[in-house]
Order: sequence, then structure tokens, then C-alpha cells
Amino acid sequence: MKRILVTGGAGFIGANFVRHLSEHSDYEVTVLDKLTYAGNPASLAGLDERRVQLIVGDIADAALVDELVSRHDAIVHFAAESHNDNSLSDPMAFVQTNVVGTFVLLESVRKHGVRFHHISTDEVYGDLELDDPQRFTETTPYNPSSPYSSTKASSDLLVRAWVRSFGINATLSNCSNNYGPFQHVEKYIPRQITNILSGAMPRLYGTGNNVRDWIHVNDHSSAVQAILERGTIGKTYLVGADGERSNISVMRMILEYMGRGPDEFEWISDRPGHDLRYAIDASVLRNELNWVPEFQDFGAGLEHTIDWYCANEAWWLPAKQQTENKYSKSEIVLAGESK
Repeated sequence: MKRILVTGGAGFIGANFVRHLSEHSDYEVTVLDKLTYAGNPASLAGLDERRVQLIVGDIADAALVDELVSRHDAIVHFAAESHNDNSLSDPMAFVQTNVVGTFVLLESVRKHGVRFHHISTDEVYGDLELDDPQRFTETTPYNPSSPYSSTKASSDLLVRAWVRSFGINATLSNCSNNYGPFQHVEKYIPRQITNILSGAMPRLYGTGNNVRDWIHVNDHSSAVQAILERGTIGKTYLVGADGERSNISVMRMILEYMGRGPDEFEWISDRPGHDLRYAIDASVLRNELNWVPEFQDFGAGLEHTIDWYCANEAWWLPAKQQTENKYSKSEIVLAGESK
């Protein structure tokens, strides 16, 4: 493989993956990105333009996709609508991008015989009870609970069906919650960081007891490269770094590192269908492909992320006010500590 097409490569995880390939491979990379609000060309700034090219376009545009797929050796498919809150207000956009867009890519991959890797989420498995010792594995049944996770589950099943029915050379990965540089300020960790930097109060949904399994985006990138190069065709790999933390504990880690008191945040009403807990068992990935995360200490990864946002206000500030204006219309601030 020499030429890699990365869909959604101007988004958070995709852009970090492109940067990872630029540093850890000699691939030539074409980024296909629609540049919705979540895509930012500035996330690719400074990369070698002889090796990284940005094409602005939609993965649901069959003619464009076919032309691009025909001249690449592999596709890494990150492009997706991915914010749960947005999926509740506009589900159709998620169906169009996550389901129809993936279908268009798969048909072109089938036509041209190109290697395909599909990026997905642990949210397709639903959630676990807070006191459940189990973690998601590659055989956990799908049980999505939001328009976002249901459309990602649909796209996963399309990929699996195209492998079985048409023999395409594809792998899949379902990853836990990513954090790190270049993440849009609507997401949980950067929203709290940038609120503090902007002089606003951080905000916490519901009780704060919901648990997420965090992985630094650099580690996700190295895992995807390992799967792309050495993964077994037709197989699904779960990607995680044993980073289970409750939302309130993450909030207080951010506050502590940024010199604030542990209760300097606002409680807000919970969102509908808020999953309780995600937890990934990544032992197959680690054992089969010898993958090891760099940021095994979540605190170190979080400090690295906070430092990046402190140093890169010019990147995140343009989107900050618009994001907060949107949330101000729907969030209800609760009096005192949550119920």
C-alpha cells in the first residue's frame, strides 16, 4: 500500500490519524472531507503538501468517491456525524452520512478491489451497568440507544455483509471515547477546558456518574495503522486503553490541573437516553497485533491535552461562541448538586 484515502480526515480523529501517518509512514494521503462544522482544514496545517492532499467533498457523492477510490490502494473511513446531542435534533443527517455514505464507499471498494478499514464506536453495543464487571468484546451483541449509535451500528453491519457477500478486503474497529488535540469544543473534555479558558463555568450532565472508557487519539491512530497493515481481513478489533473514568472524576481532574476548586462547575439536566457506562476489552488487538498504547496513564494524557488547548486558542476560539450559543438554548442549569 502506498496511496491512502482518509475520509473525514479534517475531523478530530481523522486529522490526528493523517498526522500520525505523516510521522510514522511514507504513505501518500488524500483526505476527503465535507468540511461540515466538525471539519477544519487548520487541523492539517503544516503537513507536507507533497504527501497530503485535501479534497472537499461528500462521501455520499458516488461519482467523486468512485474517482478517488480508483486511484488509491486503501481507504480508512473515519467520516461520520458523531455527536449524540445533534443526532437527537437532526437524525436524518446521521442516516445520510453514516449509512448512505458508507454504502457508497463500499460499492466503490467492491468495484475496484481496494483495501478498506472502517472506523466505528463502542456505542454500538449500548451501555453497561455501573457495577457490571463485564467489558465489551468483539462478540458483544449490538444494542445501540441513540440515532448516532444506531446509524454507526448500521454502517458496521453493511461492512460485515459486504465482506461476506462480496468478498471485499475489509477490517473494522470499534473504539472507546477519544480525547486529545484538535477535538471540537462541543465534545466533553475540550468543552470543559475551553470554558475555563474562556472564563465560563464548566458544565456536567446529570449525576456525573456515567462512565466512559477514554483513549488518547494518538493511541487510536497507532492502533488503526496496525490493523490496516497487519489485521486479519473480515475481523473486528476493539480499541481501548483501560481508561474508565466517571464524568465527574474527569471534570475534577481538569479543574485540579487548571487550578480550580473541585466543585467549580454547574450541574445541568441530563440528556435523553444517556448511556451509563462503556468499557472496552482490547486484548485481541494487543495480543494479536502487539499493540500497546503510549498514554497508559490517563492523567498524563489529559495534561497533554489541556496544555495543547492552552497553547492553541487560535484553533478553537472561532467555534467556541457558536457552540455555546447552541447549547444555551437547550441546557437547563440545576440548582445545587445533582439529585
